[in-house]
Amino acid sequence: MILIVAEHTGGNLGKATLEMVSAARDSGREGPVTLLVLGHGVAGVANAAAAYADQVLVADLPQLATYNAELWAAAAAQIAQEGEASTVMIAGSRSGREYAPRVAVKLDAPYLEDVTRLGSNGAALQAQRYTYLARVTETVEAEGPVVVVTVKPGSFNPAQAAATAGEQYDVELNLPAPRVEVTGKSVEKSSRVALTEADVIVTGGRGVGSPENFSAYVEGLADAIGAGVGATRAVVDAGWRPYAEQVGQTGKTVQPGAYIALGVSGAVQHLSGMGKSKNIIAINKDAEAPIFKVADYGIVGDVGQIVPALIEAARK
Repeated sequence: MILIVAEHTGGNLGKATLEMVSAARDSGREGPVTLLVLGHGVAGVANAAAAYADQVLVADLPQLATYNAELWAAAAAQIAQEGEASTVMIAGSRSGREYAPRVAVKLDAPYLEDVTRLGSNGAALQAQRYTYLARVTETVEAEGPVVVVTVKPGSFNPAQAAATAGEQYDVELNLPAPRVEVTGKSVEKSSRVALTEADVIVTGGRGVGSPENFSAYVEGLADAIGAGVGATRAVVDAGWRPYAEQVGQTGKTVQPGAYIALGVSGAVQHLSGMGKSKNIIAINKDAEAPIFKVADYGIVGDVGQIVPALIEAARK
């Protein structure tokens, strides 16, 4: 089987999970697509997962109420061994990148990290991923009884629901006593849609001029049209915006229906994180900015003059 460890937050199945289902179906590997749901009180998540997978394995346990890298790795490795999985897929999220290598070590399996494409070359699993600051796409192969893969979020289109729901099974786990205890957790509160879940994203670069302009133009437009907010690395490094909003090679990879770039020059590292957006709209006063080479629609002009008019029109 192809085992996918489901990503979920607040009782909702994450978009990254649906992207991994598409990756699994594109991989050419044989066997049922199986989603493993870990957590406590996850019946709703399991029901949602059943619409996309051939089968869903549910581990609903109190000790899984809070994410723990040791426990997640032990659970994924155990189920992979018992189910004789040929592939284990884990989202390339912050937590996924933390425990996926542990799964590979436990299974003595090759590990392919942050893949953007998957396929088969005979018995080998073939993958593509970025390297050299996203300037080069390399093709790598791994062969063995089982291969562990992390999928870069935003690299695949989310899977569509199947005609018939997959069967659900409860699983028993032999979990170790955790060596690390989570004593508290804080969640950033926002009324906006999460960046990786948004179908429309407004991103600001250094070209917007200042933190105050970022709030006025980028956040103002995003709020007017119900979009998520993104930022370039330069903006985050300058302390204008939190890292959680960073889009690019060292931030989040997104693939929204519309990506609106305000004052974004379009460095290759940024393009690697949003280049697959379905529609790219760029506003920049520099007519030679690289962002215009990938934009579907471009406006050469001052963000401070154009965006307020867009916000007013959107509010009307």
